[in-house]
Amino acid sequence: MGPVVRAASLRGLPTLVDGLGGDGAGLLARFGVDPAAVSSDDAVVGVRTVGLLLEVAAAELDRPDLGLLLAERQDTGILGPLAVAIENARTLGEAMASASRFLFVHSPALSIALVADPEGARGVSALRYGATGPEPMPPQASDLGLGLLHRIILLLHGGPYGLRSAHLTHPPLVPVTRYTEFFGADVRFDRDAAVLRLPTTLTAAPVAGGDRVLRTLALDYLESNFAEPGQTVAGRVQGTLARSLGSAPPRAADVARLLRLHPRTLQRHLAAEGTTFERILDEVRRDTAVRLITTTDVPFAQVAAMVGLAAQSGLTRATRRWFATTPTALRRHPP
Repeated sequence: MGPVVRAASLRGLPTLVDGLGGDGAGLLARFGVDPAAVSSDDAVVGVRTVGLLLEVAAAELDRPDLGLLLAERQDTGILGPLAVAIENARTLGEAMASASRFLFVHSPALSIALVADPEGARGVSALRYGATGPEPMPPQASDLGLGLLHRIILLLHGGPYGLRSAHLTHPPLVPVTRYTEFFGADVRFDRDAAVLRLPTTLTAAPVAGGDRVLRTLALDYLESNFAEPGQTVAGRVQGTLARSLGSAPPRAADVARLLRLHPRTLQRHLAAEGTTFERILDEVRRDTAVRLITTTDVPFAQVAAMVGLAAQSGLTRATRRWFATTPTALRRHPP
């Protein structure tokens, strides 16, 4: 079958196809997809099957905006247990980090990452969506994925979030106005990667109604039941610290509990991989601090708190050690 994706990624498609004059159940059957699987939280289908199915449906129904239409009908519910972690995040940054870390639960063939702005604008970052393999994502699947990502951010933010522009890797499939109306911003085509360009400060925006207990339980469940194939213990520690930095004291014992390891076992694994808990923590703090200092206008006292340091003076000492300069100089002259 090759790479797979949860069948829930097609949720809403049969009804949409029926409403456009087609046969939704028949379409799924032609591609060997059980209609009941679309409602399941456990069933998977081939990534290529989903891509081809969407392209065929768009052509047969003469709806080249099918991916956008389906994105308008979906929400975080298609992500299963990952949805609980996202919806109950404290901030949009936490939600993005969870999506990036655990999207492989939905499909190991897909990825989300917060990256530097491809336009190089100050105060702007990019949320990149795409395939993990060498094959390009089919246009309908790309429209669906980036469109759903945009809608999820809208839902979490409670409205417009300052989207600067959306980039897609293919030419426009419908008049550009359809895309600009959907995204509420400029849309650019034939780009190297599919991204949403958004304010860097958006990561600090709160998610309304989040439940910290539910989020902890969801992350614990994902960590325990969906360890990424081939991932090192150091990588799992790094991901756990990146998600919790600034929200709880970064203690090895707590991380070990989340990873279902005894603290001494955790330390032995890290030693075998040539590192330590303290070194990983320092690297996560450094990477988070340099991103906040150089790409946002967040006050330094808040940056210190967001990387788990007790005071701004601690951030200054750490920045001198990491970069041989001060936070102020680093913000003025980023590397």
